[in-house]
Amino acid sequence: MFKIKVPELGESIQEVQVAAWLKQPGDWVDRDEEIVELESEKASQALVSPEAGILKTINFNAGEFAGVGDVLCELEQGEKPAVATTGTSQKSAAAGGTTTAVAFADSPAKSEASWIMPAAERVLNEYRIAADAITPSGPGGRLQKDDVMKYIEAKGLKPAGSTPKPASESVSVQSGGRTREVVDRDEPSANWGYSREETVQPMSMIRRTIAARLVEAQQTAALLTTFNEIDMKPVMDLRSTYKEQFLQKHGVKLGFMSFFAKASVEGLKRFPTINSEVRGTDVVSRNYYDIGIAIGGGKGLVVPVLRSVERISFADIERRIGQYSELAHSNRIKPDDLSGGTFTISNGGVYGSLLSTPIVNPPQSGILGLHAIQDRPIALDGQVVIRPMMYVALTYDHRIVDGREAVGFLKTVKEVLEEPARLFLEV
Repeated sequence: MFKIKVPELGESIQEVQVAAWLKQPGDWVDRDEEIVELESEKASQALVSPEAGILKTINFNAGEFAGVGDVLCELEQGEKPAVATTGTSQKSAAAGGTTTAVAFADSPAKSEASWIMPAAERVLNEYRIAADAITPSGPGGRLQKDDVMKYIEAKGLKPAGSTPKPASESVSVQSGGRTREVVDRDEPSANWGYSREETVQPMSMIRRTIAARLVEAQQTAALLTTFNEIDMKPVMDLRSTYKEQFLQKHGVKLGFMSFFAKASVEGLKRFPTINSEVRGTDVVSRNYYDIGIAIGGGKGLVVPVLRSVERISFADIERRIGQYSELAHSNRIKPDDLSGGTFTISNGGVYGSLLSTPIVNPPQSGILGLHAIQDRPIALDGQVVIRPMMYVALTYDHRIVDGREAVGFLKTVKEVLEEPARLFLEV
C-alpha cells in the first residue's frame, strides 16, 4: 500500500480541511492526477497523487480536519485494470452480443452503514426500501434524505404499515455526521408539506481565517471610515475610446480596477502613513505598493496581491487580476499569492452595493471600498446634470492615520479619476 499524506503547505499551516474527494474508493488513480481538494487557512488547492494505483481507503471524510503528515488515503499499486473497479456488486457488460461478468472491488465507503445518513435511514426503514436501490448524491457517496424522497416520489410509494404520529415527537437533526433531537410539539410534520430539519456543517478553513482576521481588525485597530463620490464619466469615456485598441494590443480588456489601483498608488505616495503598519510600538513605512484586490472565489473572499503596482502597466494589472480571478474560482490560488500586501481595494459594486464600510485587512492600515456606478443628478458648472457617480469609502487605522490624511487620500483618488491625464502627467 502507498500512503498519501497531508503535505507541508506553508510554515504557518499545521492543519487542513478535506474539501472534497475527487476520487472514490475503488477508483483507479493515475500518477499526477488530482485526488483530493484540501483547504487551508489561506487557500484551497488540489493534491495530486505521486503514484498510480487503486484508491483503497479514505481516512478523512469531506469536511473533516487533518494535520500535516496525517495519512489521507492509501493506494494499492499495480497495473491499471481493463475495467474501472468501483461498486460493490457483480455487474454485466454486454459487448457484441456477448455478456461478460466483471468483478468489482469492495468499496469501503459503502461497506458500512455510515454511508447512509441518519435522516435517510429513517425514511428507508419507514418505507421498507433497500438502500442499494437508490443512487446517492451526497458528499463522499453518502445517501441523503433528499435522494430517498426523490425515489419515493418517482415510484409513488406509501409508508409500510405507517401509524399516526403522536402530537409530540422528536425529530433527528443531522449535524456534521452527528444527530440531535429537536422536539416537535405541534401537528405531525407529514401534514405540513415542508421539512423542519436543520443541517449543521463545519466552518471552512478559509471562512474561519476570514472570521478571525475580521475580529482581530475590530479588536486591535481604531477603525474609522470616510466617504467621497467620484464622477466616473471621464474614465468611462476613456475606456470607451480605447477599449478596442487596448484589447487588440494587450489581449485583455481594460477595466476599472487598473485605474483605481494606479489612483490608489498616487494617493499612497502623497499620504504614506496609509501605506504603513503598526508593528509593536513602531510604525513601519513602505516605499513600495503591493495592492491586494479582493476577489470572490469558490470558497469565499480571497485577496491576491499585485506586487509593485507603481512599476507595472495598466495591461499587467488587468492581466494579473484576470489570472487571479480564474485561480480563485477554481480553488487553485496559492498561499504565496495572498501573502503580504500594503493596501487593499474591495469592489462591492460588482454585487450591487451602493455604500459600505469595509474592514481593514490587518496589519494593513487602509482599505478602499468601491461601489456601484449609478446615474445621479449633480450640480456641475451651475447646472443640474445626470452623471454616472460612484461612492467610495476609505476605512483606516486611526492610530496612525489622521482624518486629514484619509480625506486627502480620497480627494486624490477622486481628482485623478475625474481627470485621468493626471495618471500619466504625475500632477
